Amino acid sequence: MEFSFASHSSRLLSSHASRANRVKRQGSFISLAEELPAEEFFPIKRLGEAAHAVFSSDPSVLQYGEPEGFLPLRSWIRKDWELRKGIRTTEERILLTSGTQQTIDLVTRLLVDSGDTVVVESPTSPGCLQVLQMQGAVIIPVFTDTEGIVPEHLEEQFQKHRPKLLFAAPSFSNPTGILWTIRRRKAVLDLCRKYSVLIIEDDSYGELHFGADDSANSFSERYPALYAMDQVDDGNHVLYIGSFSKTIAPALRTGWATGDQRLIQGMSSLKQMADWQSSPINQQILYQLLGSTSFDWNEHLSLLNREYEVRLKLMLELLKRPGFKQVKYDPPAGGMYLWIELPPGLSSEALLKAVLHKGVAFLPGARCSPGKQAEHYIRLNFSRPGREELLLGMNLISEAISEFTGRS
Repeated sequence: MEFSFASHSSRLLSSHASRANRVKRQGSFISLAEELPAEEFFPIKRLGEAAHAVFSSDPSVLQYGEPEGFLPLRSWIRKDWELRKGIRTTEERILLTSGTQQTIDLVTRLLVDSGDTVVVESPTSPGCLQVLQMQGAVIIPVFTDTEGIVPEHLEEQFQKHRPKLLFAAPSFSNPTGILWTIRRRKAVLDLCRKYSVLIIEDDSYGELHFGADDSANSFSERYPALYAMDQVDDGNHVLYIGSFSKTIAPALRTGWATGDQRLIQGMSSLKQMADWQSSPINQQILYQLLGSTSFDWNEHLSLLNREYEVRLKLMLELLKRPGFKQVKYDPPAGGMYLWIELPPGLSSEALLKAVLHKGVAFLPGARCSPGKQAEHYIRLNFSRPGREELLLGMNLISEAISEFTGRS
């Protein structure tokens, strides 16, 4: 039979991902396109011990749990945030979800009607764009530079469009890895207060920061979360979201949100209609891991930061090869991606078709923008591929770029 798909579903039915997945069946396929951490740093042994402890307790661990999430884990998160980030909240104002993507979906369904205007960084997370498009939002991109969102352009868009929401990732955004300066954080927060715009602050990558002084407390003091800054004046202009997917393991499917109690209650009600609750077993295993004396959360984050910085440096060295001489980029100070501007006249979609045949993939920039602003950019993931994959994958991309530039 023929199916009549909803109008907003059409964008999801064809994408670079399906093409890449078909090619990926080749044994030698290399993907620099995915939003994946490195499997070798998953704390598998400790997670196994945590799972054993949970399943050895009593049968009630397999029952339904609270829709808001496992209370002891919410309590652990609250204490950790206060200790390391200066964020004050309560267990009642924390909602556990199945990851950042679900959190964005919940808050969008709660607040955005079809035709409502929402402002996003340009470029921004592909997953965020998909959710907003499915909800029928009018998506307005705002300029960014190496310091973050450009306040003057943001205010222009606020005055012109009167949006409901601003989606932003001040610490190592997907895809650019930009780290907003404290000056820009203050400016953006002040504008959102002035125009009564709610900020959805995505901190999914905020723990992944590089440099000589990468201690969590030092980083949070220099680059406080917008949510923490808003709390200084008892504001409620920020919903703070993120997950453990990039730091512990994606399969645990545990994300979080904290903000105004009315938002958390509304999102919780929507979540109950969707899936009642995220996995209580996963949340209990995660709680058991984080509270274990054999697992040090801060040491684990330091390990990730050291190893990912090594991989980023390798990618930056590979970009010195002749095939990349016309590309432009700003090395990120954290996160998992490198955002690259291609040589003039080279489309990322055209380059993707070429590199897929060579056995490698990246994310085309067009997937990170509601318009055509990023069609000459690509996003490369440096966290998951090992050294040999990075060497070969970057060589193949360089080779393809050289073929295009040689013809032109």
